[in-house]
Amino acid sequence: METEKTINVASVPQRSPFRYPGGKTWLVPYARLWLRSRPKPVQELIEPFAGGAIIGLTAAFEGLTKKVFLIEKDPDVASVWRTILNGHGEWLAERITTFDVTFGSVKRELNRPPRNLRERAFATILRNRVQRGGILAPGAGLMRSGENGKGLRSRWYPETLRRRILDIVATRDRIRFIQGDGIECIQMNRNRKNLAFFIDPPYTVAGRRLYRYPNIDHEKLFAIAQRLAGDFLMTYDDSSEIRRLVIQFRFDCETVAMKNTHNSKMTELLIGRSLAWLRQPQPLRRAFHGSLFQTAPESQDNHQSNLRLLAQGL
Repeated sequence: METEKTINVASVPQRSPFRYPGGKTWLVPYARLWLRSRPKPVQELIEPFAGGAIIGLTAAFEGLTKKVFLIEKDPDVASVWRTILNGHGEWLAERITTFDVTFGSVKRELNRPPRNLRERAFATILRNRVQRGGILAPGAGLMRSGENGKGLRSRWYPETLRRRILDIVATRDRIRFIQGDGIECIQMNRNRKNLAFFIDPPYTVAGRRLYRYPNIDHEKLFAIAQRLAGDFLMTYDDSSEIRRLVIQFRFDCETVAMKNTHNSKMTELLIGRSLAWLRQPQPLRRAFHGSLFQTAPESQDNHQSNLRLLAQGL
């Protein structure tokens, strides 16, 4: 069954600095309903394939959980989250607003090896904004004509990016980032009941074109999800392979309609143990309301230490 409500991504608050292929802005109203439907408030939300991390960011901004853990394997994407959350977000925001986007300046910046983590983060944001479709995978080319003939400037909104980054900085006490493997993180926390997982792995069909690390064992991921003590919500592209796994592991599944930034209607799969909360007659517009928390910063630990802390519930 396909849900009747189609989400237009333009109607959802944009939190992420990334223009991410396969981004889940359209899922925000559903994620709100899912988290608010829990019998007890979710203490921690883990997003093991974070990417642009819109669901984790929304949960942190709107107080839908006390703590959010973002996990990402791609070192370029990780450099952005580490920079924003580890004390250099203001620098990144300023660098974006002062950079003059021209074909020559972009080529020089992207061809120059970064000297440190924050320079790598800036180059990643720049590449994400000037390459076709926001694709960061090797081989993606630069936009040429872009939207309305604006070329490389089509997706370069410096003030908007600055505001999003500084908003994340102001909310970073609720967010921890770990550079590492998503499936490893899920396995290490499979016995914890006081958390929830939002699982958005690489697409089975288009992943090789979109992502640096597209290959995961989807059947293994389903087997791990089946054994989780905590709740989870999984989203996938609608493919025969995934529908077979849904049946094999006896999960609940719904086809959900959405509209992308080009106003084209698309569908994806929502998967969980039970999606009864999705079938309630509650109007989705109620899921658009939330509160914003702005609090003090917090230091970050290294990857292995963070994974151990996460597994201990700290």
